[in-house]
Amino acid sequence: MTGLLAHRSRKLATRWYEGRMTASTSRPVIITVDDDPGVSRSIARDLRRRYGEQHRVVRAETGPQALDALRELKLRGEPVALLLADYRMPQMTGIEFLEQAMDLFPLARRVLLTAYADTDAAIQAINVVDLDHYLLKPWNPPEEKLYPVVDAMLELWRTTPDPSTDETRVIGHRWSAPSFAARDFLARNAVPYRWYGVDEDESKRLLEAAGVDGSALPVVITPDGSVLVAPSESELADKVGLSTSPAEEFYDLVVVGGGPAGLGAAVYGASEGLRTVLVEQLATGGQAGQSSRIENYLGFPDGVSGAQLTDRARRQAVRFGAELLTARQVVGLESLGSARRLLFSDGSEISAHSVILATGVSYRTLQAPGVDELCGRGIYYGSATTEGPNCAGQEVYIIGGANSAGQAAVYFSNHAKRVHMLVRGPSLEATMSSYLINQIDGIENIEVHTCTQVVSCKGSEHLERMTLQNSATGQTREVDTEWMFVFIGAAPRTDWLPGDLLRDERGFVLTGPDLRGKPPGWGLEREPYHLETSMPGVFAAGDVRAESVKRVASAVGDGAMAVTLVHRYLEML
Repeated sequence: MTGLLAHRSRKLATRWYEGRMTASTSRPVIITVDDDPGVSRSIARDLRRRYGEQHRVVRAETGPQALDALRELKLRGEPVALLLADYRMPQMTGIEFLEQAMDLFPLARRVLLTAYADTDAAIQAINVVDLDHYLLKPWNPPEEKLYPVVDAMLELWRTTPDPSTDETRVIGHRWSAPSFAARDFLARNAVPYRWYGVDEDESKRLLEAAGVDGSALPVVITPDGSVLVAPSESELADKVGLSTSPAEEFYDLVVVGGGPAGLGAAVYGASEGLRTVLVEQLATGGQAGQSSRIENYLGFPDGVSGAQLTDRARRQAVRFGAELLTARQVVGLESLGSARRLLFSDGSEISAHSVILATGVSYRTLQAPGVDELCGRGIYYGSATTEGPNCAGQEVYIIGGANSAGQAAVYFSNHAKRVHMLVRGPSLEATMSSYLINQIDGIENIEVHTCTQVVSCKGSEHLERMTLQNSATGQTREVDTEWMFVFIGAAPRTDWLPGDLLRDERGFVLTGPDLRGKPPGWGLEREPYHLETSMPGVFAAGDVRAESVKRVASAVGDGAMAVTLVHRYLEML
């Protein structure tokens, strides 16, 4: 049996290798975009003269035209090495084009063509689209002003490993909750994968090569040829290369939770010399990581997606030496003298001098008949951005009226025929930022239904219809839909904490001044520090903390402040 599985794995790996070799024979593409036909022809001519033998130069005169070309290249599996876009274009600016192009070819190098008057915009674009370089027009002579820049960009592209050549394959059913969970886990952990519906011809070929019949889904095939059938999150994390086991038994600092507060604490802890490990149950980023666009975060005037912000913070933490553990559930916390011990769900443990609790909050469940049965099959908690393209041309319902619901509505409006926001209150003003309300007002295919709540959900394989009720009039009505995304408030993830770690009536962790002096059993002469809990050496940061400001910036600030207080605590040991 072992030999048969090994043969199947070799067969599958050989097929992948041949596919990669076929794709690699394509000449890498250089895309140029400029609405001035003369300039467009000129730069394409100069590029072909120098790079035409080894690269294919494709030129476009509008951003949408260039995006169409990129989509076609993506479908054909052709590599794109470099994007050069003019800043000033009427239909779509160069920055807007590059931002959308990043989603299709994230590893392609990006260069903005600007006039001297637009250099400030080019510098600003470094934050927005991770711009690699900007070129001033005109670039004559190209031997001095164009080719050295392009040479450097192509060399960077060649030396950057392309994860798409080692994609994980996920075979599942569109309306399978476990299949959705696997896709969501991979996407939120920035693991490249390719999705195949179980009825596709390629899926049948992969299943045959893997030696499984597809009766249990999802089937996940990793780049090394391993076949996982309905894997757990920990099994999946281990096989796709995410770290799940700590390198040491004892640390200076353990951060529990990988949202903005936890990532902020990990960055500051590791950068200041503390042996730091971050433990996350699902995926770094937390609720903020699921946001399609955060527009009020300092330093990003054009907004930033939660995934981009999370990826940058994650890489930053690792660069400073922090360990990041994924798919590890913490179920207990104990005080052992000067040490603090954390217990994992699998029975293992980890200890440290100090702990920062940054577990954040989870969305409250919607209490209505049919919701639990259809969760993951048309009903989702959070934005579930992986489902965006599947909503094309359909009616989507967003439940909730806070910023997270508004951001999701804006995101899905780019895909859906119409987005309906169901809000229990009489308006959005009390729960949503004004900039977001104004943005929603300007989007034609978003409708806000106030004083409206979900009474029940129905469907066989997936969500098919909902019953809604107007709380002001008591009237009910049925609507047909396959998509509902729920954002109805949050509950702190604190049920695993010991009983003597004090919390408020809603479960949020009490810290510092909110403890009103020394808590029972404190045992130290001093009172708790500002973010310190009722257990000395254990701090809370971000949304899990009582009376915290529910904003990304304040969560990051909490994480940084908590590390400062950890240093003060460690000095007293």
